[in-house]
Amino acid sequence: MRVPWLDTNPEQVLEVLELLKDDPAPLVRRSVANNLNDLGKVHPMLLARTCATWLEDASAERRALIEHALRSAVKRGDASALRLLGYGKKPAVTIEGVRIVPARVAISGSVAVRFVVSSTSRSTQELLVDLGVHFVKAGGRSTRKVFKVKRVVLPAREKVALTKSISLAVHTTRTPRPGRHGVDVIVNGETTRVGHFTVTV
Repeated sequence: MRVPWLDTNPEQVLEVLELLKDDPAPLVRRSVANNLNDLGKVHPMLLARTCATWLEDASAERRALIEHALRSAVKRGDASALRLLGYGKKPAVTIEGVRIVPARVAISGSVAVRFVVSSTSRSTQELLVDLGVHFVKAGGRSTRKVFKVKRVVLPAREKVALTKSISLAVHTTRTPRPGRHGVDVIVNGETTRVGHFTVTV
């Protein structure tokens, strides 16, 4: 449950998070990251500034905290978040050999999305590859959910084959519905529509 007071008083929240960001307990640091992630949904610039400051002379533990705090911003394709994590450069790639299997799937099944990321650059690239699925919602509208695929260090003119399985099981947070689901490949925040699959009853 969201607490409106926290959204309208971000500075006071940050005072507490600042004291706890290097706490020795992993559970406390994870809680700090979750709070900062939630705060960033309302105050994205504040999230970016805070994470940039915390990255200075950051330990491995704090870097992991920051990465977790930026997860929603990265899924939104936020340029500041991608830049902070080292994936701010526009990728020089093409998406090839896309296969979405099966093309028709019943609720409770799963779909495998296979594709190749091919470099068109003369230098090595650091790439953050995600998959976006436009889930059909009640009333026929759709909402994109982003799934992590892989971080790739791709040499010049090289290729990497990737696969992501998408579950269509019924969850408390997501109920699959029949209809056409668009599929995107997202590389460093840049989106390419690669196809679709159809969910049946």
